[in-house]
Amino acid sequence: MTKAVVGSDDQWGTRTTFFLALSAAAIGLGNIWRFSYLTGEYGGGAFVISYVACLLLVAVPLLIAEVVLGAQGGPGPVAAIHRAGDASGLSRGWGLVGVLASVCGLLILSCLIVVAGWCMAYAGFMHSGVFSSAVPVEVGQHFAGYLSDPAPQMYWQSLFLLMAAGTLVLGIRRGLALLVWLVVPLAVALLAFLIKFNFDNGNIEAAGDFLFTTRMADFSPRTVLMALAHALFTLAIGVGTGISYGAYAAGDIPPGRSVIAVALFDTLFGLLAGIAIFPVVFANNLEPAVGPGLLFISLPYAFGNLQQGELAGTVFFLLMTVAALGSAVAIKEPIVAGLIRHLRLSRFTACLVVGAVVWLMAQAVVVSLGPGNAFPSLGGGNLLGLFDILTAGVLLPVVAFLLSLLVGWRLSPELLREGLARESDRFFSLWYFLLRYIAPPAIALLLLMSALGESGIV
Repeated sequence: MTKAVVGSDDQWGTRTTFFLALSAAAIGLGNIWRFSYLTGEYGGGAFVISYVACLLLVAVPLLIAEVVLGAQGGPGPVAAIHRAGDASGLSRGWGLVGVLASVCGLLILSCLIVVAGWCMAYAGFMHSGVFSSAVPVEVGQHFAGYLSDPAPQMYWQSLFLLMAAGTLVLGIRRGLALLVWLVVPLAVALLAFLIKFNFDNGNIEAAGDFLFTTRMADFSPRTVLMALAHALFTLAIGVGTGISYGAYAAGDIPPGRSVIAVALFDTLFGLLAGIAIFPVVFANNLEPAVGPGLLFISLPYAFGNLQQGELAGTVFFLLMTVAALGSAVAIKEPIVAGLIRHLRLSRFTACLVVGAVVWLMAQAVVVSLGPGNAFPSLGGGNLLGLFDILTAGVLLPVVAFLLSLLVGWRLSPELLREGLARESDRFFSLWYFLLRYIAPPAIALLLLMSALGESGIV
């Protein structure tokens, strides 16, 4: 099979840029607040060990599979699967996997830009001292009041979406590549500032006990399944990011080793994020939480009641915004690339169309969170929660499962070996074994537990 050809302006240029692009996609909002919380909640070291095992045995092989698909079939999940499937004599029905990935990406984006808009607004609140010496009830009431007013939410999320769309309009080398060189170093610098602040002002000992204490009793099936769910989530498996970013990698880049490096960097970043968050939470005698309750109530209160906390709080929400931007462009690019390839649209028009759809969906999410319960028959009226359950609990694992079957069992091994030509025979054999015999049953078990109503698994 002849490898899909992309123009020189549609390539990353260097291996480092490819690494930074995948890293920017992986860091994300969820990895900053969710990984560290899950680590503490599910036994510290027990969760970390389970997570690293799931990452290396399941998530990394799947991301490598996506990268190989993109390298052979080009950007755009549906077209990449069609091209690779044609070379292996498969039905074009497998393209449905790419459609599901794109739908999943749209749903995630509509929630992501809403939360990113909140982060931008809260950076301003922290900078202006809104939460200085506030009590928890006041901070909670402020968040509830903010959710009840759609206008400022629409303003901030529109501004965020414009930044993401503007980056993609500029193309790969002049837009995305430049952005990832800005996002990752800036995120590391902001994280370093917050860690220093936490060492000076937080309860490091309590945070260390919460995050890193290892209890053998915590090595349970539930801990492993939670670790697996987050491993798939953090590497953006199932939205086509690996396919598009793999298509833009030059032929001399070793995809397997690059993906492993990204996974290790992402894990280290998540652990350090815990040190940048939980010491100030424990210093204010707060119970650790997860989700909006931690980000927009606990942390603003904690930062607002510490010396120089306004500055640290501002930096924290800037970090969240930067992380969200890296994820947003990574999720949006496969959908844009698909429209360019299938509908022959210009990059500008494709970005405009996808941006308009996401913006409208985000407005529906905002309205659902406000007073009046605008969508009572959909997820109890909370579209943010409904989309989260639908994507994390159903679509992401389903797409990941189907990808493992497609690449591991249906595509020609010769085609796959060609995509991993830069890796050794031993590396290829191990990757192929994990993709065929470990990933499918592991994801199937995750789906089964989710279907049986194991709340909190995903």
